[in-house]
Amino acid sequence: MTSRRDWVADLANERSLIGRSSTAARVADALRTRVIEGALLPGTRLSEEDLGAALGVSRNTLREAFRLLTHERLLVHEFNRGVFVRTLTPDDVRDVYQYRRVIECAAVHQSAHAPAGALDAVRAAVEEGEAAALVDDWSTVGTANMHFHQGIVGLAGSQRLDEAARQVLAELRLVFHVMADFQRFHESYLTQNRAMYQLLRTGRIADAETELARYLDVAERQLLDAFRESA
Repeated sequence: MTSRRDWVADLANERSLIGRSSTAARVADALRTRVIEGALLPGTRLSEEDLGAALGVSRNTLREAFRLLTHERLLVHEFNRGVFVRTLTPDDVRDVYQYRRVIECAAVHQSAHAPAGALDAVRAAVEEGEAAALVDDWSTVGTANMHFHQGIVGLAGSQRLDEAARQVLAELRLVFHVMADFQRFHESYLTQNRAMYQLLRTGRIADAETELARYLDVAERQLLDAFRESA
């Protein structure tokens, strides 16, 4: 599992992709990816000096990237303190899951018309999670779960929905950190993700849509219960 400091060093791997024609959007994407992967934790302070050195970009570029991610509700600027990864609330959980019910269930509903290869992305995410579980890497299981739900949205065949889902799923990953036991939380979803993929693969779309709605209800309750227990 990536440590709280390792994610900064890991950003240096993005430097060649950003290059001279770097944009704030590319920097924002690199940071968003670290959120989705669970490397950037809620409350982490983002140092302009460290990130600028890792990515080879100017402070102005970083500040624009921070502005983009603040708009996405992933970062927050605290006066005289700096920029931090946002800590979400129970109200955020409710809103995120309302969004997911609308978008993900609709994507499953029309999955009979999914683009070529879209269902393969769902299968790959299922296999990614199962492989990580075999080596007890539960943080990576959580990342695979993000990929699974990104794949579900991908069944709709909309680039705009894909981009919006990536932002919302990054926000959701910040919520997952409220769970004290990652294995206990994620383990049951491995089986459910596999079952949902099988429903989709065999064309049982109505059953998959019903299962997904139930799945999202249960996950939302688990997270809200975890917030209450940690209060």
